[in-house]
Amino acid sequence: MTVRYEAAALRDFAAALFRAGGMEAEKAAVVAEVLVEGDLMGHDTHGLAQLGPYLDALASGDMQGRGEPVVLSATPVVETWDGGKLPGPWLVQRAADLASEHAGPFGLAAVAIRRSHHIGCLATYLPRIAERGQVMLLLSSDPAAASVAPWGGRRRLFTPNPIAAGWPTPGGAAMLDVSMSITTNAMTARRHAEGRPFPHEALLDAEGRPTADPAVFFTDPSGSLMPLGGPAAGHKGAALGLMVEALTNALAGHGRADAPTGWGASVLVLVFDPARFGGREAFLREAGWMEQAVQANPPAAGSEPPRLPGARALARRAETLARGVPLHPSIPPVLEARGRAAGIPAPPPL
Repeated sequence: MTVRYEAAALRDFAAALFRAGGMEAEKAAVVAEVLVEGDLMGHDTHGLAQLGPYLDALASGDMQGRGEPVVLSATPVVETWDGGKLPGPWLVQRAADLASEHAGPFGLAAVAIRRSHHIGCLATYLPRIAERGQVMLLLSSDPAAASVAPWGGRRRLFTPNPIAAGWPTPGGAAMLDVSMSITTNAMTARRHAEGRPFPHEALLDAEGRPTADPAVFFTDPSGSLMPLGGPAAGHKGAALGLMVEALTNALAGHGRADAPTGWGASVLVLVFDPARFGGREAFLREAGWMEQAVQANPPAAGSEPPRLPGARALARRAETLARGVPLHPSIPPVLEARGRAAGIPAPPPL
């Protein structure tokens, strides 16, 4: 039987733990909200599964719970920040709000962030901006980590480097959150811990041979995550991964060339306001036409009807808000242990 939890209770509990760990109240609330939103949308490797590692990073000083980002450069439409290892969810939400505000008069605005801490599930930031009638792009890389080899290589070079985008349609937000590798570090670690292979070839072993076995990621010498596109078209995913490197680490002016250490992210937040392009009504007219055309497209044999990207995540979010959040079985024991250690009772299941 699926065990469910009240979303508000999970948010309050996570925020209390972060405050107890030394995080300022506003930051703690935002980080808790973003993590729970990840579970609400079904991205359960990037939701409360990250609570323990975030608390450990906060305790070790790798994540900073107090302070402000340093603005390194600024124009009316572009800012670059040094995040100082402040909590990634708080930095990204703040950057998205600033870019949204500046996109109003100028049509578009961007914030590049160096030395952010981990930013969680990228999709969670998108509805907030799409509901304002704007378009958001979000890209992230961790310059201190490597898990994906370049096309034709077998040594890890960059991270899964996700790209997320959200835009308004008459039926609600459309949104995508796609890594430039077939799978992620977190999912690979979870399957390895559970002793479960992937249902398809998602990795390369140390010799560069495709495999479904997550154990190759943890051998010495190690394997790597396969680029998006797999054996037939992985050159596309690898090229997109390098593009993300350029638009995050290179634009922010700090990356792999600096040999950083610790867990973190380089981030680009970009917001467009259709009102300053062809107009919001025209944007929604075209987005609505495509929305209807996708939904009316006849399904392939044995497949569900086509849907806009993000539709399943948003439907799941609405359902879990109403019925409670189903957490992966590995998560509740961690919540209970962390709560006991901090003297904060974990929320009971519904």
